[in-house]
Amino acid sequence: MKARIKFRKYGSLRFIGHLDVMRYFQKVMRRSEIPIAFTGGYSPHMIMSFAQPLGVGVTSDGEYLDIQLTAPVASERAVAKMNAVMAEGIEVLSFVQIPEEKKYSGMTITAAADYRVTLLESARSAEQTRRIPGILKAQAEHFLGQEEIKVWKATKRSEMEVDIKPMIYDMQVGDADIRLFLAAGSEHNLKPDLVMEAFLDFCGEEKGAYPLHFHRIDVYAKNPDAWADEKAAHVRGAGLVTLESLGKKIGE
Repeated sequence: MKARIKFRKYGSLRFIGHLDVMRYFQKVMRRSEIPIAFTGGYSPHMIMSFAQPLGVGVTSDGEYLDIQLTAPVASERAVAKMNAVMAEGIEVLSFVQIPEEKKYSGMTITAAADYRVTLLESARSAEQTRRIPGILKAQAEHFLGQEEIKVWKATKRSEMEVDIKPMIYDMQVGDADIRLFLAAGSEHNLKPDLVMEAFLDFCGEEKGAYPLHFHRIDVYAKNPDAWADEKAAHVRGAGLVTLESLGKKIGE
């Protein structure tokens, strides 16, 4: 049986990297006695994969981890057992069964992510925020109205100029925050800091003028088929659903 864990990451633990989060969950699995499956061979390891690794310093209410189980475990019981051994900064929100086929893997089907960006009074704290200046609200429509939004994007070996406009699905600038709905996944992946850098440059703001905090709200996938719950909420009419909605609760 395959299961999908949804968790949030907040507080000081937002500063630990993806590899540390992976090691953290390996310890959680042992301490909570979740019946997770291991690979074979001389060096077995837990079968787990993360849908979309989170950047250091970014908080989130929608992170996903897929695991393979050797025996069923009720959803509510699994959530309670894992949270009982968690440190403050990571909390499991749900535990659902997903289909066995590879096409349902979080790493495979992730297509978009929703972010909330806030402007900080100081880079020392993510809690003290400031209102969005009027110039940013006034320029948002013009920024998205450009034919192209080209930026320099780092690759594994070098840098290349990329048009990121097709990867910005939506952008809303309010009084308290900026909402970004961006491409995410193995096919196309756009980080929110790259968008904000381009946007602030377009607005004529100096680099680093505003300390920013990024919060990922959730991660979305194209619905592979009708296996998803009928009540799964489609996002912005684009046929996208949360990764959580593609699973079903496991009963006692």
